[in-house]
Amino acid sequence: MRVRVGIAVGIMALALGGCELGFTDTRGYVPDEEALSKLEPGRQSRDDVQQLLGTPASQGVFDADQSWYYIMRKTHQFAFMKPEVLDQRVVVVNFDAEGTLRDVRRYSLQDGMIVDPVTRETPSPGKELTFLEQLFGNLGKFNKLPGTGGSSPGS
Repeated sequence: MRVRVGIAVGIMALALGGCELGFTDTRGYVPDEEALSKLEPGRQSRDDVQQLLGTPASQGVFDADQSWYYIMRKTHQFAFMKPEVLDQRVVVVNFDAEGTLRDVRRYSLQDGMIVDPVTRETPSPGKELTFLEQLFGNLGKFNKLPGTGGSSPGS
């Protein structure tokens, strides 16, 4: 009996040993402060900035090449649960119309705001029906089939 309990405990320990306590995932790239300190607004061109910082993750859609975005997000997820955002940093590099560096802005997780782009609800006019109203609502609304005299077909 003790041998069986020992084997069961050993198998459970091995199975639980394979479980992780979640994992941390870092995506994207934000230049370090040393590289950002080398930027000189009013003096450097797009090429100079790209040589110092690398290729941006994204560029402005509405202002052509006026804004470059460097984005990094660090999350932690346990098993199948929703990931938790641990850190998020965004560096926005702005250029003027001639392509000269105008300014550099830094944003962190605290600067962000929660946006729910899809609520999965479409409002519709009318009355909300309960389950029973839906179930019994159609009783008596149908007419008898013409020429059957109220009997079911085939009788």
